[in-house]
Amino acid sequence: MKRALISVSNKEGIVEFARGLEKLGYEIISTGGTFAALKEAGVNVKQVAEITGFPEILDGRVKTLHPKVHGGILARRIPDHIQQLEENQIEAIDIVAVNLYPFRETVARPDVSMDEAIENIDIGGPSMLRSAAKNFKDVIVLVKPEFYNAVLKELESNGDLSQEMRMKLALEAFSHTAAYDAMISSYLAGLSDSGFRDNLILAGEKVYELRYGENPHQKACFYRNMTPGKGLADARQLNGKELSYNNIIDTQAAWDLVKEFNETACVIVKHTNPCGTAVAETLDEAFVRAFAGDSKSAYGGIIAFNRPVDLKTAQKAAGPFMEVIIAPSYDDDALAVLQAKKNLRVLEMPVSSGDSLMLRTVEGGFVVQESDRKQLDVNDLKVVTETVPTAEQLQELAFAWTIVKHVKSNAIVISRDKMSIGVGAGQMNRVGSAAIALEHAGDKCEGAVMASDAFFPFKDTVEMAARYGIKAIIQPGGSIRDEESIEECNKHGIAMVFTGIRHFKH
Repeated sequence: MKRALISVSNKEGIVEFARGLEKLGYEIISTGGTFAALKEAGVNVKQVAEITGFPEILDGRVKTLHPKVHGGILARRIPDHIQQLEENQIEAIDIVAVNLYPFRETVARPDVSMDEAIENIDIGGPSMLRSAAKNFKDVIVLVKPEFYNAVLKELESNGDLSQEMRMKLALEAFSHTAAYDAMISSYLAGLSDSGFRDNLILAGEKVYELRYGENPHQKACFYRNMTPGKGLADARQLNGKELSYNNIIDTQAAWDLVKEFNETACVIVKHTNPCGTAVAETLDEAFVRAFAGDSKSAYGGIIAFNRPVDLKTAQKAAGPFMEVIIAPSYDDDALAVLQAKKNLRVLEMPVSSGDSLMLRTVEGGFVVQESDRKQLDVNDLKVVTETVPTAEQLQELAFAWTIVKHVKSNAIVISRDKMSIGVGAGQMNRVGSAAIALEHAGDKCEGAVMASDAFFPFKDTVEMAARYGIKAIIQPGGSIRDEESIEECNKHGIAMVFTGIRHFKH
C-alpha cells in the first residue's frame, strides 16, 4: 500500500485531498491539528507516533524527526535502499503534503514576543519537505493547496505523476523552505540590528503576473516581500484593473513623497517624477493646487494623498484622466464617485515608514542601501549670503527641499506658496534642469524659491535664477566654486542656504 504523510498549517482543501488519496488506496499518516481535522472529517488516518513507535515530545517540537519518517521519504526505489528499509522495518512514504507554521503572520503582529516568534519556527516541516523534494523522482511533495486537484487528477488518470510535474513540485518545495528561512533570517536580523550582513537573503511571493513590463516586449511579475512589514504589494485595491509595471513604480514614487509631509498634501507623479506637489488646509485644495502645478504633465499620472479622501476631493480628482489614486482611506461617498470611473485604479494603504533598505540590480548582482530618510531641520541650515531668508522663505525652502529629494538627478524644483511650479529632472547637467524648471514656471518665478538636490558646480544656475526673479535658494553646498555662486547671489540680493545634505536619486 502506498502512503501519504500530511501535516499542514494551512488546511484549505486538505480534507478533500486526503479523501481523494484514500479512494486511490493510500494510507494516510498525519500529526497534531491536521490529524484531528482529518479524523473529524471521517478520513481513516494514523498518527505519526503509531508509525515511529515514539510519542511527540517537547511540546510538539519533536514528532516527525525520526528514521521511520525520513527513511521512508528519502529511500530511493532501488534494491539496496528497499532492502535497508526492510531490514530496519521502515515503510516507504510516497507523498508528503506539508506547509509550515505561519511565521510571517506571527511576527507581523505588533505585540508578538520573541519567544512566540521562536516557537513558530518550523523544524520538522522543512526537514520533511527538503527530504521529499530531494527524492522527487520517487516521492511527490506538495506545499500549496492549489496543486492538490491537479495531483489527484493525474494520479486518477495515469496512476502516477510525470517527472516534469514531480520536478515542478520539488522546485516549489525548495522555494517554499528557502523563503521561510529568509523570513526567519530577516526577523532575527531586525532584532539584532545587524545592518549589512555577509549574506543577504531575499524572498518574494508572487502577487500576480503583469501583462508586460516597462514595454510590451518585456515580461514582468509583481512580488510581495516575504519579510514582515507592509508595503505597496499589501495595498487594498478598491477599483480598476490590475496595476501595470509602470503603475507600480510610479505609485511607489508618489507615495514615498506624499508621506514626507505632516501637512495635508497631494502629490502627482509622472514617470517617477513629481510634476505637481502642494499642501493646503483642505485635501481638495491640495489636489487643485498640485494639479495646477503642471496640468499637462499630470494627464494620465498617479495621485497620492496623505489624508482620507472626502467627497469634495474625490469629485475633483475624478475629473481628469488619471491612472491611479492612492490614499490612507476613503469616505464611502467619495469611494462611490471614484468607483464610477471604471479604469481608475483606487488603492488604500496606511501611511507607514516603509522599507529600510533599497535594492537595485546590476548584471550578476545587486547593490543595497538604506532608504533616504534624512530629514531637514531648518535650524541647521547655514545662511551663506548677505541676504538672510525670512521665516516664511525658510518654510518654503524646506518644502521645495522635500520635493527635490524625490526628483531624478540632476534635480531642480521651483516652489511658491507651498506648491511646486517648476520641476527639472534627470538632465545630464544642473543648468539644464534649472532651465526646464524655470521656463515651465515662467512669470510665477518672481519671488519664488529654488531647490537643488546637489551643489552648483558653477554660478550659471544662479545667474539664470536671478533673471527669472528667484529670491531664495537651498542647496547642499560643497563645491570648490561655492564662493562664485554666493557672490552671484549677493549681486542680485538672493538668499542662499546650505544644507550639508545631498539627495542624489538615480
